[in-house]
Amino acid sequence: MKAFTVHKGIVAGIDRSNVDTDMIIPKQFLKSIKRSGFGPNLFDELRYLDEGKPGQDCSNRPLNKDFPLNWPRYQGASVLLARENFGCGSSREHAPWALDDCGFRVVIAPSFADIFFNNCLKNGLLPIVLKENIVDRLFAEVEANEGYELTVDLPRQVVVTPSGEEFSFDIDEFSKDCLLEGLDEIGLTLNDADVIRAYEAAREKDTPWLFGAIK
Repeated sequence: MKAFTVHKGIVAGIDRSNVDTDMIIPKQFLKSIKRSGFGPNLFDELRYLDEGKPGQDCSNRPLNKDFPLNWPRYQGASVLLARENFGCGSSREHAPWALDDCGFRVVIAPSFADIFFNNCLKNGLLPIVLKENIVDRLFAEVEANEGYELTVDLPRQVVVTPSGEEFSFDIDEFSKDCLLEGLDEIGLTLNDADVIRAYEAAREKDTPWLFGAIK
């Protein structure tokens, strides 16, 4: 998992409430568990004018010119600005995978669905909850200023605007430490690999018949 400390990036906005995970990554693309390759199908039904299929080359598909992520001003965006209840619906972990694969490191919204929120944290994507009036202001500033960038400082837990204004956000210490270190649950377990191996060796010595049965 990629470590997250301080990130500065162009902001793109999805100005609609209750964006569910099927909208973020439609069900037909859930056949792979590789965590990569989902970026071209992010918001597939909104992004393209035709129906997307697994394994399809998206480079020549007709784009929906009314969808914000297709606008030239938002190309290369890595901070997604959204509305309330973002990531509702099914619990598919492919949703944060698709956002990450498309280059997003941060999602800012007034509220998130709980499972999506936690899935983001476990995959190196930082979900930030800001008050609705602040999100309204950010949408207005993004619309008025092409190339609008925000700086997200995780150690200080603040979002910084181009004018230097700061908005603080909450995050639990465990998730914060994991993001700062770039450790998912597997990475955390592997930190104790020596302890695990020593325990297994001791168990095999004490109960060899158990280990012999599975070799």
